[in-house]
Amino acid sequence: MSAITALQKGDSLEPVTLEPVSRIDLIKYAGASGDYNPIHTIDEEAEKAGLPGIIAHGMWTMGNLAKLFTPYYEEGFIQNYSIRFKGMVFLGDVLTLHAVLEEDYEHEMAFNVQAVNQNEEAVIKGKVVFSRKVPTY
Repeated sequence: MSAITALQKGDSLEPVTLEPVSRIDLIKYAGASGDYNPIHTIDEEAEKAGLPGIIAHGMWTMGNLAKLFTPYYEEGFIQNYSIRFKGMVFLGDVLTLHAVLEEDYEHEMAFNVQAVNQNEEAVIKGKVVFSRKVPTY
């Protein structure tokens, strides 16, 4: 792992590919988040809502994007996070997470982030501001 602070504008963090989305992932997320909307866990309810099948919680996908920054927690933290949902995530989808450094300021780094499915279709896009820890002496 290299230091996040060594990145230059246009550099990318190491992509993260998640395991295929499973029903148990979504059931666990429903329990943790309190979002028990059945379109995320019950096939028949998703179909009644006009969906082709169960879809993942958007916030589940968004939360997973933070995994890009987990290796760098000793260097700083996510200060701001803004996302636009671009597509649905279904059971069995394999998501790959990406981040590209857009701007590098004295104490903050702004990244363009996205998650793409196995067809390279973006399902979410956004920005993350990573705040560098200021050393204390």
